Amino acid sequence: MDFLFVIVLGGLWGSFANVCIYRLPLNKGVTTGRSFCPKCKKKIVWYDNIPIISYLLLGAKCRKCKKPISSKYLLVEAINIISFLIIYYLYGASLTAVFLMILSLSFLIIFFIDLKHFIIPNSLTFPMIALGFVKSFDPNLNPIFPNYINSLIGGLFGYGIIWTIIFFYMQIRKKEGMGLGDAKLFAVIGFWFGWVAIPFVIFFSSIIALISVLPDLINRTKKLTAQIPFGPYIIIGTIFYLFCRDKIIF
Repeated sequence: MDFLFVIVLGGLWGSFANVCIYRLPLNKGVTTGRSFCPKCKKKIVWYDNIPIISYLLLGAKCRKCKKPISSKYLLVEAINIISFLIIYYLYGASLTAVFLMILSLSFLIIFFIDLKHFIIPNSLTFPMIALGFVKSFDPNLNPIFPNYINSLIGGLFGYGIIWTIIFFYMQIRKKEGMGLGDAKLFAVIGFWFGWVAIPFVIFFSSIIALISVLPDLINRTKKLTAQIPFGPYIIIGTIFYLFCRDKIIF
């Protein structure tokens, strides 16, 4: 019964994530106004907006205009459900689980926004920075979270090291190599998991990004200087770090 509740919760928040992914880049409010079909702009009734179930029952098409509904909506909801289930399985009904679910939801939204629009909204990173620091004052949370001193050092270190890379790259190449959104995302990671996480996440995310673009570089369909959304790789690197944390921190 507990896992069923988590599945429902994950689906509902996954549906909210889809709203944020669509509206935030357009500077539209995410808490007001009913969901609508992006093709015909008709409002979606509640029974056509049930996470995953409505998508499958409608055959991945809008009831009104019959235009295809992107599989991204299904993917986002499914990923969020799986994320919530994994967190609940690992940490149970705890405050640690609640915090990690909030963070995973934010990461999911950032992942898909940056992937398409090459931006990481401040409306997501700033609240996560604040929450990451505030939670560090609770001594009863899981050891994956640092105390407030390490949290503060981690946040400043995460932002500072990326800002430094951006600054020197700009001085040498006379153009922007990374965005400040990436620096703020590293600040989030630092505030949430401490300074020790930053070098590992930089390493993992860089390796994953290189592996991802290597085929295009070999085929010469993309240049080494081509712009890529780095936020998704930072998030994947963070997840990799968390799962390997016990093996790489002695």
